[in-house]
Amino acid sequence: MANLDPTLQMLKELTDANGIPGNEKEPRDVMKRFIEPYATEVYTDNLGSLIAKKTGSQEGPKIMVAGHLDEIGFMITSIDDKGYLRFQTVGGWWEQVMLAQRVTIMTKNGNVPGVIGSKPPHILSPEVRKKPVDKKDMFIDIGASSKEEAMEFGVRPGDAVVPVCDFTVMKNEKYLMAKAWDNRIGCAIAIEVLRQLKDVDHPNTVYGVGTVQEEVGLRGARTSAHLIQPDIGFGVDVGIAGDTPGVSEKDALAKMGEGPQIIMYDASMVSHKGLRDFVTSTAEENNIPYQFDYVAGGGTDSGAIHLTANGVPSLSITIATRYIHTHAAILHRDDFENAVKLIVEVIKKLDTDTVKQITFD
Repeated sequence: MANLDPTLQMLKELTDANGIPGNEKEPRDVMKRFIEPYATEVYTDNLGSLIAKKTGSQEGPKIMVAGHLDEIGFMITSIDDKGYLRFQTVGGWWEQVMLAQRVTIMTKNGNVPGVIGSKPPHILSPEVRKKPVDKKDMFIDIGASSKEEAMEFGVRPGDAVVPVCDFTVMKNEKYLMAKAWDNRIGCAIAIEVLRQLKDVDHPNTVYGVGTVQEEVGLRGARTSAHLIQPDIGFGVDVGIAGDTPGVSEKDALAKMGEGPQIIMYDASMVSHKGLRDFVTSTAEENNIPYQFDYVAGGGTDSGAIHLTANGVPSLSITIATRYIHTHAAILHRDDFENAVKLIVEVIKKLDTDTVKQITFD
């Protein structure tokens, strides 16, 4: 893919990196390389979440902007005698999107290509054929003829398995397709927020964070927020795009390209009213488009951040994304850029008095 501008190159490297929950080293290394030039210091907590601290013009409040490093994937649980791999899902998968998809197994000897297989429909009864294949009846074929050969390739139980989908700029160049938008786009937002604050006065300390293990229970957000003890928290993640066939406004409100989503409610958190009002007012003052949304199920890192210590006013700001929790998702570049712009404008105003006012509004 020729002629990627620096932003697209960063997005490519972040999404092409492989990292399921508990195995986030590759995306962490990429994020560290991109965010380090703009940070006062960079370190990790003991679970592996990356924390990039940038000190502003005054001590001021601590502002946490967190995306998660992990992507949904699989873990090898066993190898059968014929060399087929059994696996456990890591994060939320829907059976319909898994079959016949290419995967990469991350072994001690390097990456091994594979494909998810099952019994062919031709040998199934008509009743069985109508139902989705259960995950437990699927396997991964790596082209090994025996358990011994699979082990010679380096495969072992516990190995991480990730989807295959190269970063792709689509024909309309604002549309970007990749695996792992959930949630390397949040990591990219954290990087870009620190970059845009590089030579700007801000009356606070900003923490750009890449958390681990979000997809299995917001775990890295809990430990990194405990370490930082922020005064304000932003979880930046993907949200549902409601602009595909068959989806009504009853199901999802947001459309790609119409601005970042301000999440009012999800299963992990009721958004902080004072912070939500402050962010939407800032968007309006700066003519930055935004959309309200809510998600009845699921949550983001804000769900863990807001329960840290004696409570942290928090808000989820998300990017409307099609086909999340599949091999290939699509989002809109303008939404990414407007989310960054909005968070930067908000941070510039978050001094001690403003944070106090937001907290007790």
